[in-house]
Amino acid sequence: MFSNRDIKNIYCIGRNYRLHALELGNEVPEQPLVFTKPSHSATLMDGNTITLPANVGEVHFELEIVLKISDVYIAGAPIEESIDAITLGLDLTLRDVQSKLKAKGQPWLAAKGFKQSAPLGTWIPFPGEAELGNVDFKLIRNGETAQIGNAKDMLFGISELVKHIEANYGLGAGDIIFTGTPAGVAALQDGDQLEAYWGEQELGNCSVKLA
Repeated sequence: MFSNRDIKNIYCIGRNYRLHALELGNEVPEQPLVFTKPSHSATLMDGNTITLPANVGEVHFELEIVLKISDVYIAGAPIEESIDAITLGLDLTLRDVQSKLKAKGQPWLAAKGFKQSAPLGTWIPFPGEAELGNVDFKLIRNGETAQIGNAKDMLFGISELVKHIEANYGLGAGDIIFTGTPAGVAALQDGDQLEAYWGEQELGNCSVKLA
């Protein structure tokens, strides 16, 4: 059973959905925009309460498909040989902090890598790249749909992401990849109830405490 303690590297892709890039006033990238989170940022999304900082500005939710790498990617091989599971995760972001860092040209770690900034749902078997785009994923916030997305809308598909990360940074068993968020991100409020759905299957839920 794969647990958060087994995670080695957390790679994340920024601006991988055109409408999300535009909603934040960002340019659409010409190649994958990769950043990382510490493995200590991972936490469960299993009915628990996630405590987040309340004194550093807005904390935004970003729901994403997350890939689990099971083996080293070999060029030319089907990616199904390197990915064995997926889940939904939240790339939580200190948006005001990120804006200040971007203005100074500084790394995003303080805005993206804080404790509990990477809640993860239940892992399910990887359906294969072709099937991934046949299912919508969505975030329900306090009973209402906050985000809805589909892998078909990614600017860079998962094969391209895997190849790019392996070629530039290395990729191996225990690594996970947050593949980018669709439009609809917004600031969390104290007491928010969040549910992450893959099609009709709930993969995770949590409540939010700002303190």
